[in-house]
Amino acid sequence: MLGNKEKIQKIINENNISLDGVQIIDPREEEEKMNQYAEWFFQKRLRRGVTLHEAKKIMRDRHYFAPMMVEFGEADAVISGLTKNYPSTIKPALQIFGKQDGISKVAGMYIMLSNKGPLFFSDTTVNINPTINDLVDITTLTYNAVKNFNLNPRIALLSYSNFGSAHGETPTKMASVRNILKERFPSMVVDGDIQANIALNQKLLRENFPFSELCGDPVNTFIFPKLSAGNIAYKLLQELGSAEAVGPVLLGLKKSAHVLQLGSSVREIVNMVSIAVVDAQAKEAK
Repeated sequence: MLGNKEKIQKIINENNISLDGVQIIDPREEEEKMNQYAEWFFQKRLRRGVTLHEAKKIMRDRHYFAPMMVEFGEADAVISGLTKNYPSTIKPALQIFGKQDGISKVAGMYIMLSNKGPLFFSDTTVNINPTINDLVDITTLTYNAVKNFNLNPRIALLSYSNFGSAHGETPTKMASVRNILKERFPSMVVDGDIQANIALNQKLLRENFPFSELCGDPVNTFIFPKLSAGNIAYKLLQELGSAEAVGPVLLGLKKSAHVLQLGSSVREIVNMVSIAVVDAQAKEAK
């Protein structure tokens, strides 16, 4: 745990919590490590406007100190964001870890625990208006993430139309994404452009679009054309009580870092830690 030791200990005492064996680190007290991390960060970012003095100042922030611990092999994953906004928690991980090789974008995926089973929504937190190539990367990252949970991804590329029934930028974009993905990954089960209700309703899907490879087993993975669509969708489901949201799970980083929603519950934090463990193990295996 990173932070002010006195504040953390006070919370532990007030709630009568036993944290035997849990190490509490205040980055401001770790002068030697702070200097070591700052020198590394300075060397990496020296041509991006960072001075050594600024690097030392930055390393006093636990949101930078934590990913540096992972980078130096002193931790396996980072969980942060409970009291910070999203950009300020994802930026340090991007600067320190960087993106996976061959990936142009990172993405945020929510796992929606619904009465239809787990549903995977992407991208819901990072890319405002992804291009066709961005969406190809986002879908590929999401596909691999779902497989890490030992599930078979069945992917709907969402739109306001069904297989060209309406014209516009979004249907064209999602249909193009599907064509590229099928060329690169013929065995990937992915189709679109498709409306969300059709993707979720197998009866409607079979009756109206029997040619779609999404017919058969339920669809469990949904790729949104824009950030606004994905973000609105998961928040509506969450607040209406239709599904419990777990995430966002950050996809595309070289190492494991995940961001909590502001004010996450204990259960949501525990779920996020479990996901981080799976993610760290998968990245270590590679």
